[in-house]
Amino acid sequence: CTVIFTRMATKDLHKPISILFCNLAFSDLFTSFSGFWISMLFITNPDVTIFGSKDMLAPYAFYTTSILSTIYNLVSIGIERYLAVAESIRTRFRVTRSHSIAAVLINWVLAFFLGCLPLMGWNCLRMEKNLSVLYSPFCVNYLILIAIPNVVVAFIIPLFTYLRIIIILRKRKLRMKACGQATGTYKSAEIQVARTSIFIWLLALISYAPFFAGVIFDATNHQCHIDLYPGVYIFRNCTAMLITMNCLGNPIIYTLKVKTLGAKLKALKCLSANRVRACTI
Repeated sequence: CTVIFTRMATKDLHKPISILFCNLAFSDLFTSFSGFWISMLFITNPDVTIFGSKDMLAPYAFYTTSILSTIYNLVSIGIERYLAVAESIRTRFRVTRSHSIAAVLINWVLAFFLGCLPLMGWNCLRMEKNLSVLYSPFCVNYLILIAIPNVVVAFIIPLFTYLRIIIILRKRKLRMKACGQATGTYKSAEIQVARTSIFIWLLALISYAPFFAGVIFDATNHQCHIDLYPGVYIFRNCTAMLITMNCLGNPIIYTLKVKTLGAKLKALKCLSANRVRACTI
């Protein structure tokens, strides 16, 4: 909420990348609220989240939608950063606000379509076969369709984009060094991008790899719910906690470390304090 408020309140931060950052914050907020909804259902009626029912379809669908939207936003940010660096010398192409808005709309449409497929009928409420143990009443084949391609997208595309950025910065640094020019700016940019990409990878690995492992276990498991209780369901709850921690880590990595945003946030605090003093006087 702090990220969204700060970026919407400062006009000079309404840049293409800022739109993607703000949308990422909305996706993380959506994930947190969806997870809270599932938590309340678990507290009020634990059997519903274990054995599955019609009441779990909507919370799981919205939770899936929010996770997919977060993944697509992370990929979009990586692509935008790569285009901003790779095309900075060329003037014929530049990422604009319309491009970022189009990317945001495409991300949400795709996330809602894939996430709401169980609400459209692709569920196992009336079927004992192919029923997911961890996320019933979802079907196992639906979870595989959602998990495997999106995990590959979440890991491969950011790896390619950030590695390409580091390579481009290193090449430009070597060219400037050969011409006898200062390379301190490119060196610091290369270090910052490398550090950020490592944090992105570690956060994504810690957050989504256990969920992916749970889907693989779900696809290969042939035991019933009672035989797996409570260990597997504790593992499922831990994966949900890790995904929520990813929502907390994204603003720190992508937004709150940006010096401009921090300065604007302090400026907003000073502005509000000055207004209070003026009203008091």
